[in-house]
Parts: sequence; C-alpha cells; structure tokens
Amino acid sequence: MSTKIHEVIKLLSGAFRKNFEDYKGLYLFGVCRDGQLHEDEDIEIVALFENSDKSKREEIWPIIGHIETTLEVSIDLYPYTEDEFKNDEDIYDEVIAEGIFYDPLGISKKV
Repeated sequence: MSTKIHEVIKLLSGAFRKNFEDYKGLYLFGVCRDGQLHEDEDIEIVALFENSDKSKREEIWPIIGHIETTLEVSIDLYPYTEDEFKNDEDIYDEVIAEGIFYDPLGISKKV
C-alpha cells in the first residue's frame, strides 16, 4: 500500500476517534483501493458514524483539508450513518463489492 494512502487512513482514523465518540470506521474504495495513488484521482473514503448532523460535517471538513494539505492528496469523503450508507445504493453497492474496511484503529479488514 502507498505510504500516503496508509498515512491518510491513519490520520483520518486518529482524528475521527479523537473528535467523534461515535466513529465506527471507514471504507477505502474506488481506484485507490489497490493501495496506490493514481494521477488525477481522489482517494475515495466512506466514514461511518452512529449519528449524523450538520455540526459534525462542519467539524469533518477542516480535518480533511488539513490532511489534504499536509500530504498533498485529494480526498473525497462520504460521511454517513450506517442507515444513510445502506440507503445510498450507488455508493453502497460499489463499496461493499470492492471496498476495504478499516476499523476505528485504522486496521484493515477485507470486505
């Protein structure tokens, strides 16, 4: 796995654990799921939380911006509750079929 992708997952997991008690883990999907950075492609991630509201989203985006700037990457993050995730059929089907799940500690578990 690319060092930058590993670092993105590590930093996101750490920041989300620190800032959100209801953080449940994340999925890496899309072209970067192979662990490599691809020119002109975002690192696509679904982050799961028990609760979702506008204030949480407002707290998430500065975290993403900081990581993008620090690591010089582009992250496309989809923050969901489990129900919201399951109801977004386009994303859900792709992620479940091909994504890699990382628990709140950033440890991968093949889906």
